[in-house]
Amino acid sequence: MTQASDFPDKDALVAALMARIEALAARNEALVAENAALAGRVAELEARLGLPPKTPDNSSVPPSKGQKPTVSSEPKAKARPHRGAHRALHPNPSSKREVLATTCKSCGADVSGMAQIVCEEYDRVEIPRIEPDVTRVSLHGGVCPCCSKRFKAAPPVGMEPGSPFGPNLRAFVIYLRSVQAIPLARLRAVMADLFGLEISEGALVNILGASARPFSAGTERIKARLLAGTVIASDETGVRVGKANWWLWVFHHGDSAVFVADKHRSKAVVESFLGISRPDYWISDRYGGQMGWARREQQVCLAHLIRDVQYAIDAGEAVFAPSLKGLLKRACAIGRRRARLTDGTLKTYEADLDRRLDRIMALAPTHPAGAKLMKVIKKTRRHLFVFVRNRDLSATNNGSERALRPCAVYRKITNGFRSEWGAALYANIRSVVETARRRSIRAIDAIRLTLDGLPLIPSSA
Repeated sequence: MTQASDFPDKDALVAALMARIEALAARNEALVAENAALAGRVAELEARLGLPPKTPDNSSVPPSKGQKPTVSSEPKAKARPHRGAHRALHPNPSSKREVLATTCKSCGADVSGMAQIVCEEYDRVEIPRIEPDVTRVSLHGGVCPCCSKRFKAAPPVGMEPGSPFGPNLRAFVIYLRSVQAIPLARLRAVMADLFGLEISEGALVNILGASARPFSAGTERIKARLLAGTVIASDETGVRVGKANWWLWVFHHGDSAVFVADKHRSKAVVESFLGISRPDYWISDRYGGQMGWARREQQVCLAHLIRDVQYAIDAGEAVFAPSLKGLLKRACAIGRRRARLTDGTLKTYEADLDRRLDRIMALAPTHPAGAKLMKVIKKTRRHLFVFVRNRDLSATNNGSERALRPCAVYRKITNGFRSEWGAALYANIRSVVETARRRSIRAIDAIRLTLDGLPLIPSSA
């Protein structure tokens, strides 16, 4: 502490005390500013305490992260009995057995020579014992008596030297790994237990790696068909690749779907996918990376918007949000009935929706969450009802979410991919399998066709 004896000169003492006062004043101002910042932070946190939690019902939180209610585990009351059901007979059985009666069960008389009709018909379903079909190929040769050079027989077509595993076995490995999400160690055990085939994890990885080229070519064919159309819907989900967070995108419409694994979640991914192509219409949520790609109009997902409206209602908005929710649900109901409505009726409905929205936008929100929601509607209003008269568009982006759902299940089971090429291969396999599903082709058949270099013929072709 400064002592008066330290400053024999009064002027020096006064100067030291003034410097000390200035330092304390500066420190006091800094503390006042810090206190104001902390008070603002406390007010913000207290305001958040009054807001409802984010759930799958009022936000984009996935259903897996939602808390399910506790319900009684007591068995439900028995429902009223109904007519019995049975398994339908197979339309194309492998074989048939016509069994004729030889004796009458009532009196024991011989009825083998009598004319008989079918009294009962049923199927017996069985899976034959599965064992590896191993073919040993021996190429013979010798020394030519004419030129004295050695010769060797040419290998049979489809049994050339190299990998010992045939195309059907490769298709099963790809199916079990990429469609059923069986990890490599368990897949090795499955091959040994079900098929009696001992195969190493390294061999399984080699099978997957060798399939990269045909699946890349198959995906390019699907992509060309998708870009030739007028509508594209998109969405993305997270995926783990190595020690980094990546994104798995889906671009789809109709009978074609293409998946892309990329490090980024930005417009650059969409731009790289589209190249110079631009569809007339685009369906997505309101994420900025998926907006602005349509040459004509964009349709935003009303299901996402309805959940955001529900959050505003849960937060306390009692005027604007409830009216908007009713309008959006009415629009979705119109979209579900479009097949039964004429173009003139749809035009009338679209005008009616716009008029109703005008009246709702004139309402005054009663809560900050409602005011925030109104800003969102003002920004995206022209993208809300594009689907009403365009029958190729849907009111929601649920198609994209359904396409990504198997990918989310795969991520939860396997925890992602160790390498970038594995993520790219999975995206291409998923493109083929999802496209095949839309074209009424079984996944295993689609994998076989792709490995053979053949296209997936659409069901309408």
